[in-house]
Order: sequence, then structure tokens, then C-alpha cells
Amino acid sequence: MTKYLSAALLSLLSISIFAQSTQLKPVPLKNVKTTTGFWHERLETARNTTIPHALHQCAESGRFDNFAVAGGLKKGKFKGARFDDSDVFKVVEGASYVLQNKYDPKLDHYLDSLITLFAAAQEPDGYLYTIRTINKDTTGSYDWIAGPYRYSFENGSHELYNVGHLYEAAVAHYQATGKKNLLNVAIKNADHLVKTIGPKPGQLVVVPGHEETETALIRLYHATGKKEYLELSKFFIAMRGRSDKRTLFLDEHKLGPSYFQDQVPFVRQREAVGHAVRAQYLYAAVADMLMVENEPAYSKALDTIWEDATFKKQYITGGVGAREDGEAFDKAYVLPNDNAYQETCAAIANMLWNHKMYLNTGDSKYMDVFERVLYNGFLGGMSVKGNEFFYVNPMSSNGKNDFGKGTAAIRSEWFGTACCPSNVSRFLPSMPGYIYAVKNNEVFVNLFAGNDATIAVNGAAVKLVQETNYPWEGKVKITVSPEKAAAFPISVRIPGWASGQAIPGNLYTYTSPAKQPVSLLVNGKKSEVAAVNGYVRLDRNWKKGDVIELVMDMPVRQVVANENIKSNQGKVAIERGPVLYCAEGHDNQGKALSLQIKPDQAFSPEFRKDLLGGLNVLKSQDNITLIPYYAWANRGANEMTVWFTASR
Repeated sequence: MTKYLSAALLSLLSISIFAQSTQLKPVPLKNVKTTTGFWHERLETARNTTIPHALHQCAESGRFDNFAVAGGLKKGKFKGARFDDSDVFKVVEGASYVLQNKYDPKLDHYLDSLITLFAAAQEPDGYLYTIRTINKDTTGSYDWIAGPYRYSFENGSHELYNVGHLYEAAVAHYQATGKKNLLNVAIKNADHLVKTIGPKPGQLVVVPGHEETETALIRLYHATGKKEYLELSKFFIAMRGRSDKRTLFLDEHKLGPSYFQDQVPFVRQREAVGHAVRAQYLYAAVADMLMVENEPAYSKALDTIWEDATFKKQYITGGVGAREDGEAFDKAYVLPNDNAYQETCAAIANMLWNHKMYLNTGDSKYMDVFERVLYNGFLGGMSVKGNEFFYVNPMSSNGKNDFGKGTAAIRSEWFGTACCPSNVSRFLPSMPGYIYAVKNNEVFVNLFAGNDATIAVNGAAVKLVQETNYPWEGKVKITVSPEKAAAFPISVRIPGWASGQAIPGNLYTYTSPAKQPVSLLVNGKKSEVAAVNGYVRLDRNWKKGDVIELVMDMPVRQVVANENIKSNQGKVAIERGPVLYCAEGHDNQGKALSLQIKPDQAFSPEFRKDLLGGLNVLKSQDNITLIPYYAWANRGANEMTVWFTASR
């Protein structure tokens, strides 16, 4: 084992923790309450529909029973797949965010009953993996699921991936309730990992096959202060490209080390490769690590990978992972439309990664990507009613549900591999936690949604009330009410779309990229809109009832793709504000794929309260009707396209 522990690795593991004053901290979810509008409606959908639906599906599919059987509380066999424990933990995490949004004693009690099952299924030394506990050490057909002993086949099993989601759920539940019943299960397991895996003699050298544990351990470290969790996460990251624990799985499934981001040590990686969800969870973990330790080699690698993913391998929705084979990033600029894969989980991972990059740097470009994914790639993965989902998200469809010829024309209530609906369940109710951030005494407004927030500034509470009809309108009103008059800066993000940039880089550009009018008023008086790093900084003495008004023009824009994306040459897409639009056959006499858009085609927005949960449609004089991409496939199978032939 010691041959893998190079001097560089040992040096990395001994770096002392430091605090970076340049980093930002998100305002806790419990401090931000949505009130009205777009996101409030969707959080209510999460509370009333998505979370109850996901809990029901976990029960019906036997996912809860696996914990009961493993804990000896009932007799039975393991049901499902090796990674099903993770779905349960993700839904519990989402339910914990729901409790933070609006306390529900029945939901709180129900989660306690589930936590009792988790504790029962946990083995005395902290190990928790229901398929192994039920089936014991397995051989034969289970070789690639669990292996002959614990962690012997971690790249094929999901032992570490599953408990990573346990840690995330445990922290969310503790923050929601103050109770440690789930946190104690997580700590017991993490302590077991610390004893079992690492660089010391007698420990296992293991690299997670499906990343997630790395970022989850750092989150658990922040919640508990136990530095050994941070050290284990660093070990997992540093051991990339150094382990020989892959051979059997690679041979059987014809996957290379890059599928696991294990081809070379991370500091030498320069491209986004392999399974897109695994990759972005790793990249998010490195960003987490960099928030507590200064490691330039890791920072350089991460920045280069981000540029590769964002500038060359991202769909216009913000979705990533073009290939069905390996659910993976493809080569640069290979972004097909009808058989686009872009798994919903990969969109969520992209948001998590970009938000952590933002917290590290304060650069608004990461929030521009986040917002693009939020309104398009992420929301497109769930139905407007909140109880049906997409696993993959095409850019066009012929209305049939056959992959490669118009995939995913019909949404599903659940999947055998249910990572996507359970991931939607955990992210959606967490959304208010991404609206604001703070750095020292400075408040950052990153996203626009109707909400009431209480933010600590210099030890005093400042209340912000945001009123807006965003994303349908570009007007945002923010009322600032500190406990007592105080001087501090508030920085308001000006989205890239409002500055004439579709997305960082030149992968997609507006045909008319000129900046649109943006006005900013404080107490009715105009303030100069001179954005620095994407933010307008208002540094003044604030008193109760001060009002910031931001007004952004929202023209309908045509978008063209980089000439290297061959599938989109001669085509245009349509956007308004942060929302990407598409055509569905339902609104266009059954046709969408054959529609053409003129260079001067004019579209007018029209709000339809009665359509698909309420949204803006775009209508042209020649009777073309477009709807937001996220809302397609909610009225049955039909043709759909995002990219239109540009007529002359």
C-alpha cells in the first residue's frame, strides 16, 4: 500500500487549515422564507407533492424494508439495487429541507421512524450497507455488487456513495430539528471509515467509485468540527490515479479509469471526463476542500476543468453529459440534440459545483451558470405537478419514447434506478439557501425570488424582503430593514443575460449581444449601474425601510451555438431572461421539428395563468407559439425542439 503514498500525498495530508477572507458563506436556509411567486409555488409543490410522492415510492419499492430486514426488524430478502439506500437518504435530506422551510410535526415524526430503521440496520462498528448486511459477504452473481469483503470492490459497489448521502441527510436533519438521532448514525459510520480507510499501516487504500462521500465528509466536518473527516476526504481526492482497485470492474464492463476520474492524480487532470455526475461531485468536493485549505495545484486543475466543461461541453440548458454510454462527458463540442443524454442528476451536480466555485471566488460567472441550469436543465427534469420526472433530457423529440429517435417523450413517476427523482426531491426544497451570501459585513443578492430573509451583519440582524415576478418580469424590489441604522455594502448581481452574455465563454452567444437597459434605484433615486465582477455594490448607511429597485429589460433573444457544435449549425434557439424556450407540437398544429425562425422574427410574451402551472408563452405574428423548455412533456408525447432552422 505504501507505494501509493507519495511524498506529495503525505505533504497534502499535513497541510494546516486556514481561513480565507475572500470566501463567501451562504445565508442558512432556515433564514430565507419564500413568500410569493415562481419559487414559492415550487417549494409548495415540493412540500405537498414531490416529497410525499418520493417517500411513498421508496416505501412501495422496498427501499425502506431493506433497512428493516438488515436491522432484524422483519424477515425478507434484499429488494432492488445496491445503490437504493442512497435514494432513501436523499429523500430524507429533501424532507429535512422542507422542515426548514415550514415545520410539519407529522413529517418530523415520520422521519424519526425512518431514522429508527437506519440505526437498526447499522452494524455495531458503524458499517451501513443494507445489501451486504442482508446478503453477507457475497460471491458469484454478487461479485461486482459487494465483493468478498467490505470495500473490496468499491468501484462496483456503492458502499461509500450511499453513506455520503447519509451524511448530507444527517446534517440537513440536524439543522432542521436540532436532533442528533440521524447525525449520530452518520458520525458512527464516518468514524468507522476513518478507522478503516487511509494512509496508516493496516488501513485499506480505497477510492470511491461513485464520488459523493468526499463532499459529504467535508460537510460533516463543518457540522461536527471533527478534522479527521476532512482528512479522509482529502485522502480520497489525493488517491485519484494512484489506486489499483479497478481491474475486475473495468474488465467486465469495458470502462476505463477516466469513467471514475481515476486516470491520473487530480492535480494533473485538465478535462471534464467520464461519468458526468461522478465527475462533478468530485469537482464540488475539491472546491469544498479549497475553502478550508490553500492548495494552488488543486485550484489550477479545478479552474481548467471548469473551463473545459463550461466552454466546450455544456448544453444550452446548462445540462451536461452528452453520452448515454457511461452517462458521460463526450469530446469537446459533441452535443447532439435528439439523443442528448444530459441526466437530470448531472444538472443538479453542475449547480452544486458552480455554487461552491462561487463561494470560493465571489465570481458571478458561476452564478450565471447556476441560474441557467436552475431554470432550464434542472426544472426540465421534473413535471410541473412535481410527481413525474425525466432521467435524460433531449433537446428535440419526435414524440416517441425511443432513445436516439426522440428519447424521453414521456415522463415517469419513478425509475428502477431512481437517482434523478430522489435528487430532485433533495435539491428543490433547498433552493432558498442559494439566494443570498455574505462575506464579512457584505451581503450578496444572487438570485431573485419573493422571500423574507434575516441575515446577520456585524452581529446584528438585517431583514431583506424581496418582491418580484421574476423570471417573467425583470423588476425586483428589495426592502432593507436593519435592527438599527448601519453602514454596510449590499451587492446585487446583474445576470449575464442582462449584460448581453448568454453563458460564460463563447459556446452560446446572442445574435444581438448588446447590453440591455438596467436601472437601479435606492429610495427612488437612480444609482449608477457599474457592475464589477457581475455585481453592483451599494455601500451606504442603511436604515429601516430603505428600498432597492432593480429593473432589467427582458427582450426575446435569438441564440446561436459555437461553430464547432456541428449539430446546431444553421440553427437558432430562443431565450427571454433566464428562461430557454422550445416549441411543442401541442401548440403548433402538431409540428415542432419543421418550424423555422427568421432573423427578425418578433415574439411577444403573454402570461397564461391556466397553462402548465402558469407561465409566459412567446407568440409570433405567424402563429408560432413557444413555451419554456422546462414545461415540455407535461401534456403527453408530441414533437419538441429547442433549436430551430434559421430561415433567410
